[in-house]
Amino acid sequence: MTHSDPSDSFVPAAHPSTWLGVMGGGQLGRMFVHAAQAMGFKVAVLEPVADCPAGHAADHLLVAAYTDPKALAELGEQCVAITTEFENVPAQSLSQLAQQAFVAPAATAVSVAQDRMAEKAFFAQCAQRSGVMPAPHRSITSQADIDALPDDLFPGILKTARMGYDGKGQARVRTRAEVVAAFAQMQQVPCVLEKMLPLAYEVSVLAVRGADGQALVYPIAENVHRDGILFTTTVPSPNVTSECAARAQAATLEIIAQLEYVGVLCIEFFVLSDGSLVVNEMAPRPHNSGHYTIDACVTSQFAQQARAMAKLPLGDVRQHSPAVMLNLLGDLWFVAGDDLPREPAWEALLALPGANLHLYGKDEPRRGRKMGHVTFVASTLAEAEAHCASACGLLGLAS
Repeated sequence: MTHSDPSDSFVPAAHPSTWLGVMGGGQLGRMFVHAAQAMGFKVAVLEPVADCPAGHAADHLLVAAYTDPKALAELGEQCVAITTEFENVPAQSLSQLAQQAFVAPAATAVSVAQDRMAEKAFFAQCAQRSGVMPAPHRSITSQADIDALPDDLFPGILKTARMGYDGKGQARVRTRAEVVAAFAQMQQVPCVLEKMLPLAYEVSVLAVRGADGQALVYPIAENVHRDGILFTTTVPSPNVTSECAARAQAATLEIIAQLEYVGVLCIEFFVLSDGSLVVNEMAPRPHNSGHYTIDACVTSQFAQQARAMAKLPLGDVRQHSPAVMLNLLGDLWFVAGDDLPREPAWEALLALPGANLHLYGKDEPRRGRKMGHVTFVASTLAEAEAHCASACGLLGLAS
């Protein structure tokens, strides 16, 4: 295959087909496949597990490890541009793919998000211009690091430096002794201790940046977590002030520019009880809190991902309807006292006004596993919130 000049955009074509590639076969890959196919692209997915959400939808599935040189060469040969659907794809694999195709985001940007210490150092560097710092923290790789911890970092949250998500690889600690125990339970892998701050609420900023440097931000999303997993996202945020929203969006634009990032990036911020803003972490991909964009915005985050990697003009980020997104976890399939899964009452859910159901094609529900989401759109935020509360009642969830 002869690829286009690197400065050219990759336009959809019927014959020969224009192929985009994605590393990872989860639900984010699945929704990307749908968006890219709707634009006229064909999509190849590389994923170690054959039965995967993105593989069900893809035009071509390569079942191989993310480090498999033959599979990477095949993906790079087939596709003009390649992206990733989760941040733990080895950066070295993205570097190898970049020798054959346009990779967005680049391995250098993804590698920053793969390590909490590198990420926090980068946030602190950006804060010289954005003014938004991460929470006070220290790295921990040894008992000596624990002994040297300042007392004012307690209580804190100990997090593994790599591979943690959805509350995994985290432990709340109040004392040095608890750090020792948690560090041992985490197999003494490199960790970060973050000071617990007086959190009022959490927001996320979804941004997209093109290869030409143009960058856009979506409206501020307000998130509620339960057991470390996103529960609901409400947009526009009902609590954020215009000044705080502007600071968060400006900080995001500063970070995405300094990363020289191409693609969709989501950054989570803490808003503290005194109204101040703290940057928490970033995801170099579409994000769970951005799923509402499918039903409530002119251009979804997945369509933006396809546009950015294909070097096409970015889409309109306007939100046309207030929205509340509710995550659907595998717990919903299990009635109390019954270990056999049963399908939730989707017909009752879909009877609610403004309900948009998205199931991810996972045939094995497990507690805590993301099985889908439902987004409620309405003419007012109060209506969307009321319909989401009704859905929680139908599904047996406390709203």
